[in-house]
Amino acid sequence: MRGRAGNARPRFDKTENSPFERRKSIMKKALALLLALAMVFSLAACGGGNDGGAADAGGNQPADTGSDAPADTGSDSGFKDARSLQAEFPDQVAWNDMSEEELLELAKAEGGDITIYGISSRIEKICDLFNEKYADDGLKAVAFDLDQTEAIDKVRTEAETKNVNADVLQCKDVAGDIFIEFVPLEYVELYFPTDICEHIVDENLMTYGMPFYSTLSYWYYNTDLFPDAEPITNWWQFVEKDENGNQKYSIVAKEIGTEQAYLSLFASFIVNADAMEKAYEDLYGEPLEYTYDASEFTDIVVPENNAGYEFMYRFSQQEMTFISDGDEIVSAVHNGIEGRPTFGLASAGKISGRDDDGLSIAWLTDLQPYNGIQNCNYLYPIAGCDSPAGARLFIRFMMGDGFEAMCKEGNWSVVDNFENPKNPFPISEANAIAPDLEAIYNVFLDTQDAWIFWLNQNTNM
Repeated sequence: MRGRAGNARPRFDKTENSPFERRKSIMKKALALLLALAMVFSLAACGGGNDGGAADAGGNQPADTGSDAPADTGSDSGFKDARSLQAEFPDQVAWNDMSEEELLELAKAEGGDITIYGISSRIEKICDLFNEKYADDGLKAVAFDLDQTEAIDKVRTEAETKNVNADVLQCKDVAGDIFIEFVPLEYVELYFPTDICEHIVDENLMTYGMPFYSTLSYWYYNTDLFPDAEPITNWWQFVEKDENGNQKYSIVAKEIGTEQAYLSLFASFIVNADAMEKAYEDLYGEPLEYTYDASEFTDIVVPENNAGYEFMYRFSQQEMTFISDGDEIVSAVHNGIEGRPTFGLASAGKISGRDDDGLSIAWLTDLQPYNGIQNCNYLYPIAGCDSPAGARLFIRFMMGDGFEAMCKEGNWSVVDNFENPKNPFPISEANAIAPDLEAIYNVFLDTQDAWIFWLNQNTNM
């Protein structure tokens, strides 16, 4: 499969209802809401609520934002981590300390099915295990196996139309959409079961929500061609040319501009431009030459001399094979393309093709400046759902007995009292950076626009 489906190249779509404009509109709403909340808290701190008005009613004053409050990230935007943000919603905090037994009794009283929107095909298996455990209590969980875009679009649409049909959302948040948009707009809620959170291996994983498990995207290589050692140790090697000036390697991946996880990875290079520049200089022993023209852009501001943009520009001008299915990507690595060593970018879990299908594939595990982003799958109760207690009971189950269904190579548990025996190393040794979703969110749309713009100039596709 060569090029894009139908040979159509993606173009800027800035019509009123396009995803581009829709997300910008939502971003503005979210930022406006955050600014409004900040003004309310600022006025309250200045004594604006001394007349016994609504700010003091019911004892539901948000947590103190003074020096004793949980620390934020230090961002000039006033960014708060998920647990600090949850402290401003006492009704959500109240669920954290409830035991399984307490939640079970409340869930039984709620009645009805507990509905889960999940992006993992294994959610149905978790529901089966849940239903087996709680059958005598009359509880039943029902899974909807959706892709990432479909899941978040359903939650968004149902919230906006006040027609909520699900209780739990399990999804990634690689670009910050959920935490920065859905949480302040109250499409979803935050839940941090206290006893489980005590076992989270790294509290930074809770910066943006309740983590379910970690994974990342890996480059795959052919172990028959390179049986002795990993052939690539630096991202810049993917854009190398041979002694004749021809592209050195065949590249296969999903279309970067339409795959949120990969765009977020490229956005991280822009955020971490200094690290990308150093990786180049460490590899080649000379300064990086910048070849992209930032002045070409009129709708967005692309900075000059940013190593992340430089890498993305060079990558976008290569001949690439875009395949939408991860299993087919790793098969292409095994079979090779055009007689060149072939490297494919896919989720870590696609390593299963090695054992299931006999493919000669392995991960590249030592790329500089880092392999990728430690992507978490997060768990959220959906705001306004019919089974708020049932939702939280199911989330507790997913983090405990239910995680058995998630055990495969490429999925890493985030708790210290469970280890997935199928992984060759712990996530701490995966050479992956923790996500900085605030920073990625702020450059994500510009990253996408720049990629599309440059890809449209590619004469090799």
